[in-house]
Amino acid sequence: MKRAALAAAFTLAACSSGAQQDQRKAEAPPPPPCQGAAFEGASFTHCTATPGRHTIHLVLGPKNGAPYRSLSQLAVNRPSGSHAVAFAMNGGMFDADGKPIGYAVIEGQRVHAINTNEGWGNFHLLPNGVFFGDAAGHWQIRTSEDFAAHVDNRPDFGTQSGPMLVIDGKLHPKIDADGQSLKLRNGVGVDRQGRAHFIISDEPVSFGKLARLFRDKLDCPNALFLDGSVSSLWDPEHGRVDGGPPLGPLIVVEKSAKGSNGKDRP
Repeated sequence: MKRAALAAAFTLAACSSGAQQDQRKAEAPPPPPCQGAAFEGASFTHCTATPGRHTIHLVLGPKNGAPYRSLSQLAVNRPSGSHAVAFAMNGGMFDADGKPIGYAVIEGQRVHAINTNEGWGNFHLLPNGVFFGDAAGHWQIRTSEDFAAHVDNRPDFGTQSGPMLVIDGKLHPKIDADGQSLKLRNGVGVDRQGRAHFIISDEPVSFGKLARLFRDKLDCPNALFLDGSVSSLWDPEHGRVDGGPPLGPLIVVEKSAKGSNGKDRP
C-alpha cells in the first residue's frame, strides 16, 4: 500500500510539473516581430505580422496634414492613445511631395485611385500590384489588374507599388535572376497561412535575390516590391529608426487590434 501511495504521489507531482511547464510555455512572450535573416549569402531584416496579433495600417501624415516624410517624424508624432507599434516601413511609390502615385486607402478612405498608366521606372515594370487588407487580419497581394477586376469592397488599408516580385508562385517574368542593379530594397509577401512578411535588405541586393527569398524561403505565392534606396524600417524593440531620403506612404504594424471601418466600392 505504501508503495502504491508513493507511486501515486510521484505521478501527481509529475503531472503538476508538466502542467506548470505547459503554463509557462503558454505565458512565454512571442518572439520579436523583427529578426535578422540570411539568404544566398546576403543579410536581411525580416519582420512578420501575424493575424490576431497585429493590425496593419497605411499612414501618410497627421490627419489633414502634410506627409510625415520620415519614420522618425512618425515615431514622435503618433497620436495619443495609439496602439503600440510592432514595426513600420516605407509603403509604396510616391511623388515629389510624398503623396502616393498609385492606389492608396487609409483607414477605409481612398486617397488615390488605382493607377494603370504606362510609364518608366520600377512602378511601371508591369505587372505591379496592391497590398491590402482589413482590421481582422485578412491580408492579400494581387496584381493591380486582378485587384481592379475582382475586388469589390474597399479594404481598410491598401497600397499600390511595383513591380510584383512573385506572382502565383512564379517570379516576375521581367526580373533577372541576378541583375547588375544592387540596392537596399524592401518588399512584402503574404504566405499560405496568411501572415505578412516584410523584408528589408541590410546590404545592396538584386531584384532577383529579393524575389527568391519570398518564394523559396518564406513560401509566399505573391510578393510585392515596396522600394529601393529609400528603404527604411522602424523597429521599436531593437531601437532602430532608419533615416535617409524623404519617404511617402508608410505601413504601420500595430500590436493590438482596432475597429474596422465600413466597406464600400474601391
